[in-house]
Amino acid sequence: MRLPEPIQRLLLAIASPTAFRVKRGLRYDDHDRGLADVYLPKRPLPGRPICVFLYGGSWDSGDRTFYRFVGATFASAGIATVIPDYSVHPAGAWPDFLHDNAAAVRWARDNAEAWGADPGRLFLIGQSAGAYNGAMLCLDPRFLGAVNLEPVRDIAGMVGLAGPYDFLPLQSDKLKAVFGEEGQKPEHQPINLARADAPPMLLMVGGEDRVIRPGNTRRLAQKIAASGGRAEEHIFPGLDHQGSILAILPLLRKRAPVFEKIMAFMAETGPGARSTAA
Repeated sequence: MRLPEPIQRLLLAIASPTAFRVKRGLRYDDHDRGLADVYLPKRPLPGRPICVFLYGGSWDSGDRTFYRFVGATFASAGIATVIPDYSVHPAGAWPDFLHDNAAAVRWARDNAEAWGADPGRLFLIGQSAGAYNGAMLCLDPRFLGAVNLEPVRDIAGMVGLAGPYDFLPLQSDKLKAVFGEEGQKPEHQPINLARADAPPMLLMVGGEDRVIRPGNTRRLAQKIAASGGRAEEHIFPGLDHQGSILAILPLLRKRAPVFEKIMAFMAETGPGARSTAA
């Protein structure tokens, strides 16, 4: 979601800009895009959750600075929020971005206590392509396993906004280049990895999304539920692709309860959640 700078500033302004502080350009890994911004509540309380926000961009674009409003919104609500950059095509391809995201999660967990958050209450929030990344980290244990984490043990829950979870065969030349032959296997689609022992998932999408059809969300939620796992599904009438993330902003929350659902999910999920949730 590439927004002009004036619009970014406006979104930031309506996301409670005085209620958080930012650590910019921190290095979580040694590659060119291994940098993250960390948004922290001004008054952190012990036991607060921490989230890693994985942005979209079709795996060939994206920048953490485009999503300052996301960090501001959640940090203002008491949630430490990490927004990492990660490898994108053509410099990177599948599965480079998944390994980068896993490294960012490891780094966020290692630093959570220093930031006043509970490493045991670490959530992933992904939007669009980032929701695919988050789902893959939760459903395929190889990626977090490479950084000595286990999804069911170390991820309290995952929020997917307008995510692509079931999109084979690849249609566009761009996606074929990003995923390559290896990434086109059925086992590299979240829909085919549903399991009972995955972290709980909150999956939401706009009913008017024409970029990534709502059926992706519906099918993954149903498949996880059928496997015995926990997946909560919401399809909001009237929201388009970008609407599902913009609805977290205070002035747009009447359009759909995206923010409220995320906060409730965090409050009800993970060890000790109810007693310390925002």
